[in-house]
Amino acid sequence: MSRRKGRILAFQVLFSWEATKSSLDDLLNFSWLQKDSEFTANPETEAAVAEVKESSKEEQTFASLIASGTVDHISEIDEMIKAHLTKDWSLERINKVTLAILRTSIYEMKFQTGSTPQIVIDEAVKIAKDFGTDDSYKFINAVLDKIGKDEASKKD
Repeated sequence: MSRRKGRILAFQVLFSWEATKSSLDDLLNFSWLQKDSEFTANPETEAAVAEVKESSKEEQTFASLIASGTVDHISEIDEMIKAHLTKDWSLERINKVTLAILRTSIYEMKFQTGSTPQIVIDEAVKIAKDFGTDDSYKFINAVLDKIGKDEASKKD
């Protein structure tokens, strides 16, 4: 099982849930993976999308866990994001792709025990490079690094 594929699926589910206000259950059946889309992007993103379409049941289960957990804890996660933004940023100003990556990554860092914060951050940065804007990976890295350090200090 590739956790990377699962993380990409989870981010895509959360992005779709936020953007379309679709039912989370409808998105978590992953029938949308089978549909041909008219989505076109740069070659790196097209390769990542094609790879995820070939996801296994285990990867979809992992994605479901992350996406549904994120939605269950969305208020707490959004408060964590707000607390780590600079004064000139607000949650509403964050690009929806970036926000979905942040939310799923924070859920995994805070509520899942199977991954270290550094692995989650590294994966989030890679996903942002494939799906986000040119500089979104820097923003994601900075916010997640601050949150990871805060969470680590709470455990000490």
